Amino acid sequence: MQEPDWQARGSGQAVNLELQGKRALVTGASRGIGKAIALRLAEEGCNLYLTSRGAADLAALRDEIRARHPVEIEVHACDMRARGAPAELAAACADADILINNAGATPTGPIEDATEEKWREGLELKVIATALLTRALYMHMCERKSGVIVNVIGNCGERPDPDIIIATITNSGLMAFTRALGSISPAKGVRVLGVNPGPTLTERLQLLMQRKAQDRTGDAARWTELVAPLPFGRPATPLEVADMVVFAASPRASYVSGTVLTVDGGVAYRGHLF
Repeated sequence: MQEPDWQARGSGQAVNLELQGKRALVTGASRGIGKAIALRLAEEGCNLYLTSRGAADLAALRDEIRARHPVEIEVHACDMRARGAPAELAAACADADILINNAGATPTGPIEDATEEKWREGLELKVIATALLTRALYMHMCERKSGVIVNVIGNCGERPDPDIIIATITNSGLMAFTRALGSISPAKGVRVLGVNPGPTLTERLQLLMQRKAQDRTGDAARWTELVAPLPFGRPATPLEVADMVVFAASPRASYVSGTVLTVDGGVAYRGHLF
């Protein structure tokens, strides 16, 4: 079976979003949605701070971007769950005009699989580290009376899913955090908002779908059949999500704060995913 070329979607040319020369910090930048966001920001002329746990992947992305765009790039390989790591990263990137909080792939599974270790893993990265990094950079932005923070969250925060119970909790919390902080931040010259992706064709999603296809049909290659019931007959691509994130971070969205923008084709309001 030939797999559809979904990745070709959402790959248009850069437009002027008035981001030339801005500095952006992207967490979870080495792959998936984070990588797509980094590429989109570079297309718009943003200088980049990129971080994730994978030093080799970050270096490869840095080299890829440098070969295509004349922007400044610093990479910071770190585990955001480590004590003090968010503060150290914020100090190294204190002049960032834009913060994109994208790190935090939480463990999957229902409540029966949610061990204490998995809860701590999900909460420490997706919630605690994000909140600490946001706090530190938000304070720098408030001093300058300028800045944008975009939290990439996930639509199970608005559509609770018992099969990914940890993500349901972390994402719901980040949505509330985003709305609360974004409701007062404009008084300090800062915008805070969120983007909720639905099912998105990352390596992680494809692997999960292949496992489900193997379990259900005995053929991992039939995974595309499992996502066919989604809106538009497919998942979103990382670039489609990145387009919304980069627009949200730009001056073209200058009156948007304290809200969460959903990029899921409408699936959150169906009452079911597939």
